[in-house]
Amino acid sequence: MKLGIGSDHIGFEFKEAIKKFVEETTMHEVIDYGCHSCSTVDYPDVAFEVSKGIYDGQIDRAVLICGTGIGVSIAANKFPGVRAALAHDTYSAERAQLSNNAQIITMGAQIIGVAIGKKVVEAYLNSEWAEGSKRKVDKINEKEKEFSKVNSTESVSGNNCG
Repeated sequence: MKLGIGSDHIGFEFKEAIKKFVEETTMHEVIDYGCHSCSTVDYPDVAFEVSKGIYDGQIDRAVLICGTGIGVSIAANKFPGVRAALAHDTYSAERAQLSNNAQIITMGAQIIGVAIGKKVVEAYLNSEWAEGSKRKVDKINEKEKEFSKVNSTESVSGNNCG
């Protein structure tokens, strides 16, 4: 499995510890989308890059980290077809995959410590979607498609360019 990982500057050290843990304890290939230092990085920028990796099929799953995990979750979920779930405990991490087929879990570096973060990632990576809640996930996908069609057929009005 190809696992993407990314964070803003607040989650940088947390991300580095999680990346090292995954590389040392699993056979998954880790693709680091940044940030690569403690220099200020806006969390939407990293979340969009990771979500694009999911969308384009470059990665299978991902972990995103910011201060709370909320911002990267909101940003990642703006990408069509991407399901990002906030997970600060092992049960939520398992359910993110088992019930929701979430391609991304998000965590807050200011909320949980690295030791718990490792357990959360391990639980997420050891869970496989068995389509148990397929009907519910399909409803989410259908609503997304419905709104994608509406937005793609809207015309621009009020153009004062000539």
